[in-house]
Amino acid sequence: MKTENHRVLIIDDERPVLMTLEALLQRHGYEVDAAPTASQGVKLLKSKSPSLVLLDLQLPDAHGLEMLDRIKTELPEVQVIILTAHDSLHNAIESIKRGAYHFISKPYAPEELLSLVEKALEKQFLLREAETLRAKTEQLEKRLEMAEARSVPIFKSKPMQEIDELIDAMAPSDANVLIVGESGVGKEVIANAIHARSRRAGQPMVKLNCAAFPQTMIEGELFGYVKGAFTGAAHDFPGMIAAADGSTLFLDEISDMPAELQTRFLRVLQEREYRPLGSTQTMKADFRAIASTNRPVAQALAENQLRSDLYYRLNTFQIEVPPLRKRKEDIPPLIAQFVKQFSQQLRKPEPDISPEAFQKLLDYSWPGNVRELQNAIEYAVVLARQGMIGVKELPTEIQLPPALQQAELSATHRSGVQTLDDLERTAILQALAECHGNKKKAAELLGIQRPTLYNKMKRYAIEL
Repeated sequence: MKTENHRVLIIDDERPVLMTLEALLQRHGYEVDAAPTASQGVKLLKSKSPSLVLLDLQLPDAHGLEMLDRIKTELPEVQVIILTAHDSLHNAIESIKRGAYHFISKPYAPEELLSLVEKALEKQFLLREAETLRAKTEQLEKRLEMAEARSVPIFKSKPMQEIDELIDAMAPSDANVLIVGESGVGKEVIANAIHARSRRAGQPMVKLNCAAFPQTMIEGELFGYVKGAFTGAAHDFPGMIAAADGSTLFLDEISDMPAELQTRFLRVLQEREYRPLGSTQTMKADFRAIASTNRPVAQALAENQLRSDLYYRLNTFQIEVPPLRKRKEDIPPLIAQFVKQFSQQLRKPEPDISPEAFQKLLDYSWPGNVRELQNAIEYAVVLARQGMIGVKELPTEIQLPPALQQAELSATHRSGVQTLDDLERTAILQALAECHGNKKKAAELLGIQRPTLYNKMKRYAIEL
């Protein structure tokens, strides 16, 4: 406690008492302010923010108990010790009832007073720590509520309702699950939903993104290791399998796991045992496995990115999450969810969305799926003015005409042989998209005259 510079305010109308107390407390490392009246004490309370007040009961302009009431009302965390020559059982009881830390009569023993001061400041310190902890807890609870809101999947469209029914049916079991879908569709959100409805929901789900670690590190992250197992292993590390004991292990982007490690993990799924790197001890593995991949399963198997034996072990249940462009009914509730989420984060009122902007959001193809929609709404909420999101507050790619948006999506997903006309039409659409519909700039980018561009747009039925 003495390591902090605590400030003490003395309110007493006897000058010798003020001087004596001030000298005693300063000698023991306290910062001290003194006031001979209640009114001056109030000013110092507001300007100096003391941690402790030594208060006399008999003041020229107020009774000490009235001053005590005011202090405890306005600054309840400030501790007050009543120090008075008017010693009586009634005063003592009344002081404690009104919130005083202690009541001590004059003349006092310096050692007794210093001991009380230290204990009162310790109580004040603990109260402030408790308040800080309470504030942090409330903030954490709010963040958790927001995180839960983010993790709630939207099951408005028919494909997502079918997924919801499947989750309800299989979540209570320990069956392995493989979740398939494009990047950004919400595969991790589905995994969270499965875990939340399972009998293992009381334990946190453990997640390992196989694409986030170098191949040389994934094995140690998954299986753990003992001290000295390899260069740099300065201490034991239990690993993700151990952390998932009694819970769910979610392996995101399983097809990015090295093939030899896929084989080793398959044995864990079959035998429910494993060994950390460098260890001779066999450990039990009690976890439910959920994996995901953004690659088409047939392609991943054909290119040996996913071992067929591991695939068949994981594929007890397969959930294919459709891209957002194929479940347009989910867009409005997702927009509402993200607007609320980011408005809370930014501590600003939830903005409305103009009909034109809302239509743009519905018409957009969302190649980045739900993740792209989330980022777009965050962008729009940040830029929202006067409680409204208009077209100008949307990312530029969403503002493009639908024809140009479709051109970008087609260029991303197109495969196979194309005719010269197809190539020319695609080049024109891409140039227009890059120039945000500006025909003059698009013509310059293509190296042709503007009338030529107009003729070709008419030929290929390109309308903006």
